[in-house]
Amino acid sequence: MKVVGLMSGTSYDAVDAAAAELTLDGAGDTLHLDPLGMVSAPYDDALRRALAAALPPSPTTLADVCRLDTRIGQAFAALAVRADRELCGGRAELIASHGQTVYHWASGGRVHGTLQLGRPAWIAEATGCPVVSDFRPGDVAAGGQGAPLVSLIDTMLLRGRPGVPTALNIGGIANLTALPAAGPPVAFDTGPGNALMDAAVHAATSGRAGYDHDGALAASGRVHAPLLRRLLDEPYYRLPAPKTTGKELFHPGYLRTALDGFGSVPPPDLLATLTRLTARTVADALRALGATEVVASGGGTRNPVLMAMLREELAAGTALLDSGAFGLPAAEKEAYAFAVLGFLTLHGLPGNAPECTGARGPRVLGSLTPGLRPLRLPPVPARAPVSLVVGRG
Repeated sequence: MKVVGLMSGTSYDAVDAAAAELTLDGAGDTLHLDPLGMVSAPYDDALRRALAAALPPSPTTLADVCRLDTRIGQAFAALAVRADRELCGGRAELIASHGQTVYHWASGGRVHGTLQLGRPAWIAEATGCPVVSDFRPGDVAAGGQGAPLVSLIDTMLLRGRPGVPTALNIGGIANLTALPAAGPPVAFDTGPGNALMDAAVHAATSGRAGYDHDGALAASGRVHAPLLRRLLDEPYYRLPAPKTTGKELFHPGYLRTALDGFGSVPPPDLLATLTRLTARTVADALRALGATEVVASGGGTRNPVLMAMLREELAAGTALLDSGAFGLPAAEKEAYAFAVLGFLTLHGLPGNAPECTGARGPRVLGSLTPGLRPLRLPPVPARAPVSLVVGRG
């Protein structure tokens, strides 16, 4: 089955669409993923500004939410049409859309709700394909954190590797999935990935730049040790797993509060400090789990200064690899992951890993929007796959 996975992360700068041919083996234990490629398109400037203006802690209106839901859905739809045409030869059978997370309601160690925008009806109308969307609420309703949902795909991909293999994704927020030598898998958000760094660059350049290209600012600065100590005092880092966070916590106002009393910190020093914060908090989480191998993905892997700091912070002997070594390029992995989740939903199979999210049990995730043709669901396999193999079976 040809499936297009659509994804926009917490950096909300672009939409990614990855297409895959997905096939269950005869026994149903293994899912084969043949990557067909990825296309990407930035949000237009007006939509990105409107989205940024509506995100917490800024106030918004239901009218704004409605407009964003529609315009994000249309942006996803346009890219889905392009992905079907360019990657699937017009033969896509399913679209899986993560949507754009605008609020993740977490407090007291629990997630009470989550909201992703991007109305799937626009995607179904434009492509003619059925669309699986709104993945996270099913896990939340079952008592889970609703994230990181990619932990199921990570466990399938890393199963059987020696030591304590760990998948790490560095987006706006960083998350990991670890497979301990004994016991169930563990997954959680470690804290800010690029979120605070991006906020600092945006402020320093009056909005002319959205991120620290190649880590150039961080490379030219020095870590501000007192500020780093203050940032590391954040209580979130000491919460037990499973746990999730987002820009509801790590937003520009959070950074402004952290800077109170330090006077004017030069932008290069601030970027060096925030880059070290991400590397330190990720490495602290990995060390606590005894990670022996780290398979990294996400936009943060394109920042050479961040990756160098992470290597410095990791325990000696811990291998740091790019997910491309497993056939899923670092920039594409999450979009492929949601293609897999959509495939599982269509086949009536669970899409969460309850031991990772804290849900009461496995759940079939998402809502299904029919396309232009009569909806015919495939038969439900006798069992859910436990391993993922990239490449044709």
